[in-house]
Amino acid sequence: MPAIARTEFAKSETPLPSDEGHGPRAGFWALTLGSVGVVYGDIGTSPLYALKESLHAAAGGGHAPTREMVFGVVSLILWALILIVTLKYVLLVMRADNDGEGGTPSLVALAQRALGHSGGFVIVLGMVGVSLFFGDAIITPAMSVLSAVEGLKLVTPATDPYVLPISLAILIGLFALQSHGTARVATFFGPLTAFWFIVMALGGLGHLVDDPSILGALNPAHGVSFILSHGTAGLLALGAVFLAVTGAEALYADMGHFGRTPIRAAWFGLVLPALALNYLGQGAMLLAHPERAENPFFLLYPSWALLPMVLLATVATVIASQAVITGTFSITQQAMQLGLLPRMRVLRTSETEKGQIYIPRVNWWLLVAVVFVVVLFKSSSGLAAAYGIAVTGDMVITACLLFVVAWKVWRWSPAVADAVIAPFLLIELVFLSANALKILHGGWVPLTIGAALVTAMWTWRRGSALIAEEIHRRRVPLSEFTRMAETGSIQRVPGTAMFLTGTPGDTPGALMHNVRHNRVLHANNYILHVVTEDLPRVADAERVAVRKLSDAFSCVTVRFGFTELPDLPRALAAASLDKGDLSYFLTRRVLVASPETGMPVWQDRLYISMARAATDASRYFRIPVDRAVEIGARIDI
Repeated sequence: MPAIARTEFAKSETPLPSDEGHGPRAGFWALTLGSVGVVYGDIGTSPLYALKESLHAAAGGGHAPTREMVFGVVSLILWALILIVTLKYVLLVMRADNDGEGGTPSLVALAQRALGHSGGFVIVLGMVGVSLFFGDAIITPAMSVLSAVEGLKLVTPATDPYVLPISLAILIGLFALQSHGTARVATFFGPLTAFWFIVMALGGLGHLVDDPSILGALNPAHGVSFILSHGTAGLLALGAVFLAVTGAEALYADMGHFGRTPIRAAWFGLVLPALALNYLGQGAMLLAHPERAENPFFLLYPSWALLPMVLLATVATVIASQAVITGTFSITQQAMQLGLLPRMRVLRTSETEKGQIYIPRVNWWLLVAVVFVVVLFKSSSGLAAAYGIAVTGDMVITACLLFVVAWKVWRWSPAVADAVIAPFLLIELVFLSANALKILHGGWVPLTIGAALVTAMWTWRRGSALIAEEIHRRRVPLSEFTRMAETGSIQRVPGTAMFLTGTPGDTPGALMHNVRHNRVLHANNYILHVVTEDLPRVADAERVAVRKLSDAFSCVTVRFGFTELPDLPRALAAASLDKGDLSYFLTRRVLVASPETGMPVWQDRLYISMARAATDASRYFRIPVDRAVEIGARIDI
């Protein structure tokens, strides 16, 4: 974790500045509408498949659902929305803001800051949470787009062979457009998704008259009775029920973009009522027409509206997928800043929106993975088995981290924190157990992805620590080097040099090699250490700190938040340290696997391959190529 951390943080519900995530010009209702498109896109497409897959799991393939099944599953879905989304995320988790930011990395930073050096397990939980998020990000676009395009089969069965190619074409086109950014099209996300919710609500409302007794599903006893009386089938259905709350993590993750109050207003004012009406309408229709269980969502609408609804659903799923993809870019950037992943090239796609970034390598890896799961499972029903386990796992991690934050940051007593959070954790563990029954039928996909990513992140973090230890062991203390340099006969040359180091207090390797081989020393030398704070952003006034060591040497510390793109020349220019004539000296490490270090050889090789694939420091820190000097050094790992 970062070496330096700010000690002041919010203990409870600290309001965001004007509750505005995009700047002072963004009004409350504009932010509320924007959150509908970005935050609720994923959960808003769940009615396409959640009830269908839950009843399919309860009744078994080819059988019509019974009245008891419909009541039980609809009740479980409604109460999952109330307990997990409304109570846990909207009202509780969103209180845990880190300087206005949300998401797993923010929660990890809050917990780690509160626990200090004793919070190593928090980092492990964070790694698992981030890894499961990536698993979810792979399955969500595939599941959403497939479920929408499958509606074409209701328009005409002749389109069945084309569902898979059309879905793949939409997904490939979506990923191909990422490099252009989403600033322009995002303007339409809110209104289009709001229209989608209204259409869903109307579709469900129109069928409540089919059997108004479905309103009895609001009684949670129906859901509990269904689980207790249906054994394994009830657990399988419970795992599918969790599909209704996929996307709940986005409420917290996107809090920094829109603000807490607009997100809550959108949920209570539009999203929750629309979802509830749609699920109740699907249930009422199935009570009257159980034979429509094959695709109850699209059959809510008359035949003349099927094709427009398929097109609208496809647009809605593309928007939901876009939100997940951009969220993956954001999580990746934060993981890099927190030292969990190697540096990768990050590009801005908007001059005005700080959250609009694009990471080419992540984009294309994600596309390959999404295409793989679409081809592997071929249908939304096949993907349903793989979908829930990543989301439930991520939610369990969030609950565990939230307990630490409530106890250490909000200063709740352990008993109070346990009494509030344990019920949510228990419910999610039950959902996780239900989804675990589907591991052999597709759940292995997100688990395999998650295990691979956790291994990679742990290897990167451990390997980086070992290298820092080895560098520290080899190097001369900076105070000793400056004393020798000041009193020695090393030739001085005019100019200013900036030497980057990851271990402050030690002489940078580039500085030692420059003196040893070139036998010169610049008139002014800065020893630069970059610190990533466990805060989303660092104020400009606190970004750069300079400590003079002697006439020729000074130590410079530059701080960035974990959501910021580090730009060293700009930060140093703002502090009047870089006037365009500064030379940056960096050490390029040549890594060699060694059985004598602290990791197994296979892990050494994994770390080396990740290091070779990482973006070099000069590009990552935005250092101009013509002002960067790299000096090589061999390190055994």
